Amino acid sequence: MNATKYQRHWVAFNTLVTREIRRFLRIWPQTLLPPAITMTLYFIIFGNLIGSRIGEMGGFSYMEYIVPGLIMMSVINNAYANVASSFYSAKFQSHIEELIVAPVPNYLILAGYVAGGTARGLFVGIIVTIVSLFFTQIPVQHLFVTCSMVFLSAILFALGGFINAIYARSFDEIAIIPTFILTPLTYLGGVFYSISLLPEFWQNVSMLNPILYMVNAFRYGMLGESDIPVGIAFTIIIVCIIALTSFALHLLNKGTGLRN
Repeated sequence: MNATKYQRHWVAFNTLVTREIRRFLRIWPQTLLPPAITMTLYFIIFGNLIGSRIGEMGGFSYMEYIVPGLIMMSVINNAYANVASSFYSAKFQSHIEELIVAPVPNYLILAGYVAGGTARGLFVGIIVTIVSLFFTQIPVQHLFVTCSMVFLSAILFALGGFINAIYARSFDEIAIIPTFILTPLTYLGGVFYSISLLPEFWQNVSMLNPILYMVNAFRYGMLGESDIPVGIAFTIIIVCIIALTSFALHLLNKGTGLRN
């Protein structure tokens, strides 16, 4: 009996993940190509043109220094956007009700969407990494730190996109968080600079930005350089994942935004 239940749950989870991956692969000119083009422009403008005038940062060329941050930025944005747009579309088209009434636990629904968003984030991260190799060589000093941080970051922002989609009442509200919160936090998260360049007050303010910890831990994994202790970065990200997972499950169990 239990074996049958677990098999049924696995089929449901696998179906959700497969559908999400096929969704963003089917429309790859909208989901995978734009980040590659955007990051290429970042590499050309900030890395080559501006970077040649800035010189070194943290003992590395400016191009080498910003590449980990740009990779992480693309992963974060795409993991978030995939879940936010997909889950809200399910609400908008009213086929989310079929999933809710099906014998599928809410935690599997959450896991399926988050896994799909994580997959897109990682796909884009790999693409941007390949593009970066045309501009510079990036050594990977700590492979486990690099892989685990990009994976955890994708999960965290996929959860954020899920919560955004639950509360959203229109497609316009899907864009509010990325435009007014996510983008500023990303640009202020140490992607283009070391926080050691900031006055002490702004260094302390920057410590409230979770993206700062992701970017620096990922940069440490690739370059061996970080403004933040890596252990603290992992602790904060894991705590945030646990908190957002609990909150997202609470919203699902309560039916927030789904049964109005």
